[in-house]
Amino acid sequence: MEKLLAFLKLTALGGLLVLLPLLLFILMMKEMVGLVVGLVVGLATPIAGLFPAGIFKDSTLSVPLALALLAGTSLLIGLAMKSNTARKFGQWMEDRTIKKLAIYQFVKTLVSGLVGTEDNTKFKPALFDTQTGSQEIIYLIEDLGNGEVTALFPIAPTGFAGPVKIIPKDRIIPLDASLGEVNLVFNHMGLGLGRLLKKDGRQKNET
Repeated sequence: MEKLLAFLKLTALGGLLVLLPLLLFILMMKEMVGLVVGLVVGLATPIAGLFPAGIFKDSTLSVPLALALLAGTSLLIGLAMKSNTARKFGQWMEDRTIKKLAIYQFVKTLVSGLVGTEDNTKFKPALFDTQTGSQEIIYLIEDLGNGEVTALFPIAPTGFAGPVKIIPKDRIIPLDASLGEVNLVFNHMGLGLGRLLKKDGRQKNET
């Protein structure tokens, strides 16, 4: 009888160790989907408000419609920005209105870093040589012009939290990776860093 109880206990425990992570994963995915849906609909709602009343019957946009509005608006703005006149006018309007808001500059810089735009020079991932035999992943924030830069030292697993330090520019090692790629590495507690380093050419294949 005792052997049977021990067998059932070990079997149930083994099943729980498989079932519990799976249930937690499903719960997390459900919460994440809810957050993404709310974000997409929330971003598209102001765009829908620009249309004449009655075009959208429901007070709450559906996710496919919200995605279509965001994609269509982004495409139209992108096409317009291909024109030098439209681009200069947009820059002029931005400089005299929302660009003066610190939160707007932060969000724009962050988004530019996440999508990896070529003209983005802030929140740029790099490596910092500690001169103790190790290197740290950092985000370059601002070049101070005196041989020093302001940098964020991210802490896993958040990726966007950590101390901001002033460091010498000559101890920075460029890293060919986007902010989104590096942030994903932090979210995964360092997993995937080898792939980024190999892409950057810092790891040589062993022969």
